Amino acid sequence: MQPRPHRTRHGQRVPRELGRLGLAAGAAWLILTAAGASAPPADAADPSPSPSTGPSASAATAGDPTSPLYVVTATGVVDNVMAGYIEAAVDRAAEDASPALIVQLNTPGGSLDATQRIVSALLEAPLPTIVWVAPSGGRAASAGTFITLASNLAYMAPGTNIGAASPVGSGGEDLTGTIGEKVKNDAIANIRSIAETRGRNVDWAVSTVDTAVSSSAVEAVRLGAVDGIAVSLEDVRRQANGQVVQVASQPMTIDIADAPLVDLPMNPFQSFIHLLSDPNIAFILLTIGFYGLLFEVQSPNFVTGIVGAIAIVLAFIGFGSLPLNVAGLMLILLAIVLFLLEFTVTSHGLLAVGGIICFVLGAFTLYTAPGTPTAPDVTVAAPLVLGMASITGAYVALMFVTVVRARRRSRAYPVAYGAGGSHIVPAGSDALVKTSLTPLGVVYAAGEEWTARSDDAAVIAPGAHVRVIGQEGLTLIVEAGPGAASNGEAS
Repeated sequence: MQPRPHRTRHGQRVPRELGRLGLAAGAAWLILTAAGASAPPADAADPSPSPSTGPSASAATAGDPTSPLYVVTATGVVDNVMAGYIEAAVDRAAEDASPALIVQLNTPGGSLDATQRIVSALLEAPLPTIVWVAPSGGRAASAGTFITLASNLAYMAPGTNIGAASPVGSGGEDLTGTIGEKVKNDAIANIRSIAETRGRNVDWAVSTVDTAVSSSAVEAVRLGAVDGIAVSLEDVRRQANGQVVQVASQPMTIDIADAPLVDLPMNPFQSFIHLLSDPNIAFILLTIGFYGLLFEVQSPNFVTGIVGAIAIVLAFIGFGSLPLNVAGLMLILLAIVLFLLEFTVTSHGLLAVGGIICFVLGAFTLYTAPGTPTAPDVTVAAPLVLGMASITGAYVALMFVTVVRARRRSRAYPVAYGAGGSHIVPAGSDALVKTSLTPLGVVYAAGEEWTARSDDAAVIAPGAHVRVIGQEGLTLIVEAGPGAASNGEAS
């Protein structure tokens, strides 16, 4: 039997294979088409703004571009008065729908509590805040560094500086141990948080506390600590206009091109209380207070004592915002004690000289180095110290001369000028004419100068010796002594 030949039947098998491939390709095409229809567009996949358009494409405009652009001037030591002033300005600007608020800052530092209040007000402000460190020669030291970094935009005038916020002890030494670490770490954490929130140079901000770094305006711009250098408020307006900042975690565009600049000053009471925190004003008030008490002790009259007490109270109100050095204050108190002793103890002026030396030393050391990162580094101006020392010396000298005259008069006329005396120049006393008697003039009698009148209305020339023959109140009646030029002789 022959084997049956094998039949491949190519005519039937090939069409089947092609059919299967066609079905697979069609299914794949349908799957890919469905996947492409359900996938989001490339732009919608990334909701973040593209670098080409920037955040300004969706940022709202801050406030009313035609509302007032308020400018507050924060000058001097940062105290609670300044904190309340800036807080009220933020509220006022928000109520008036201002497009921004500008703070012109120039401070050596100040109170830690006040600084925290201002920083919180700027960080939580419902409108953009701009800090401008000005004028040229000004600074944003210590507390000013924290305040500047807390603003949405920061500019500096040429010739200004910022930084130096490192904490030190009351004597100027570095803080060590646990307390030192706590103070420094807290300050570093605070300023780091502010810099991160506002997108500024965190490393530089930390270095101002950690190593007391201070930078000029140019360097601060280069390091990214501030946004630019502005020579005037109009320059600030020009640079800030159109900038996009974060306000309440929302992007806002600053539109201040047409907003009118309006100064928002402190009210009279705020200005007066804030003035007390000036280190020179506080020193002047302290000195005036001591003068008043000193004069009250020498010649009780209640007026000088009350004025002196009020001046001292006002001085200590100012000291509340300043790094007062107790040793300097004690030196000034010692000076007052020495001045008082000069009037009762025979020292031939040595106590007065010692008092002036203590006064000058106390004035120069009245304020110590800051003890917190925000405290101001202040001193009493040297010309003021020398001027007040000169006035003090002249005042003590006048009191000394007055006491010497009284003692001489008491020794010369113990009955009239002793205890319970009547302060009457006895008749027959000799006197020396100081100014011409025409017929009224001035004579020197019984150790002091008196108003005098010649008894016969005669004119008596200066330098002539006369004799007292009577007294009417505080006016002496005199007659020409031997050799005195009068009437025709004087003419």
